[in-house]
Amino acid sequence: MQFIDLGAQRARIEDRIQAAIGNVVSSGAYILGPQVGEFERQLADYVGVKHVIGCASGTDALQIPLMAKGIGPGDAVFVPSFTFAATAEVVALVGAEPVFVDIDPDTYNMDPASLAEAIEMIEKEGRLAAKAVIPVDLFGLSADYDAIGAVAQKHGLMVISDAAQAIGGEAGGRRCGSFGDVASTSFYPAKPLGCYGDGGAVMTDDDDLAEIMRSVAFHGKGSSQYDNVRIGLTSRLDTIQAAILIEKLAILEDEMVARHRIAERYREGLGNYVKAAGNIAGTRSAWAQYSIELPERDRLQAHLKSQGIPSVIYYVKPLHKQVAYQHFPVAPGGLPVTDTKPGSILCLPMHAYLSEEDQDRVIGEIRSFVLESPARQAAAE
Repeated sequence: MQFIDLGAQRARIEDRIQAAIGNVVSSGAYILGPQVGEFERQLADYVGVKHVIGCASGTDALQIPLMAKGIGPGDAVFVPSFTFAATAEVVALVGAEPVFVDIDPDTYNMDPASLAEAIEMIEKEGRLAAKAVIPVDLFGLSADYDAIGAVAQKHGLMVISDAAQAIGGEAGGRRCGSFGDVASTSFYPAKPLGCYGDGGAVMTDDDDLAEIMRSVAFHGKGSSQYDNVRIGLTSRLDTIQAAILIEKLAILEDEMVARHRIAERYREGLGNYVKAAGNIAGTRSAWAQYSIELPERDRLQAHLKSQGIPSVIYYVKPLHKQVAYQHFPVAPGGLPVTDTKPGSILCLPMHAYLSEEDQDRVIGEIRSFVLESPARQAAAE
């Protein structure tokens, strides 16, 4: 059983993938070939934005908007601590300071109340200028952009949506990648929309911002690559990866339907035994991961491993407790939810090609484990 089965997806579209790669190789247009622009147009149409700019990685996709807005030393950018390092890393790379915010206990996404408190703390201290907030659509579920956007607007902050795990997700009739002033995503192979290497994109409706970000991604070019009007990066989406992504985007919606079906089966099968993830009203998660919670998480993982069932613990140590980030500010009162969640969350096999037989085996082993756990038996007595 695979935790994420990229092989099954590849087998489904292997002929199309091979043809797409072969077309790029035979054309010789390896850098910014026509497939890059075509993929950008198709993704913009799918997400529902005016502009998509492909880049070299999801990390670059987060850094490019910060650079485009001139965010740097003396500035504060508000981020969750329960996420992958890239979300805070890019803030430090441009010379600004990440300020860590707590998460909602059910969605694991940024808590708007904690965000508001953190902004007010920074403004009161006066050492840093509050400039931006980066909510993360964790595990594929959209953050609460209505509430976060209201807080950001009150304080004049830019909203950069980290949709690295969420392309294919929806909230309020809009697709993830269309929220905030700009959204960033990753095409790392394990993502719901992933390529066969590194890749990323930024997405926005802002014409001026799109032009600046495209410049930043290409050495800060002006009228040409030999006319540099700002400091930039070399961050381009490879033509081969764009060609692969065109074929994967074509089946993404079908895969989203399958992921939703699998997630519902997990919730129905496990909801009475553990805290099992589900869609929030008005949303559709991209189900990059499927999470459950229980106190005996480590023992359960060991049991599943003994039965040949893979599982993953993400973000074992929150960023604000890691050596590289422990000196940066945190919201007042600390991050109590963030501090406790890493000890109880476990992610189960999730991909569009997971068979009912394999899923039923996962569900059955978890049920048996919970029913036979000492805590459950003691409660029954």
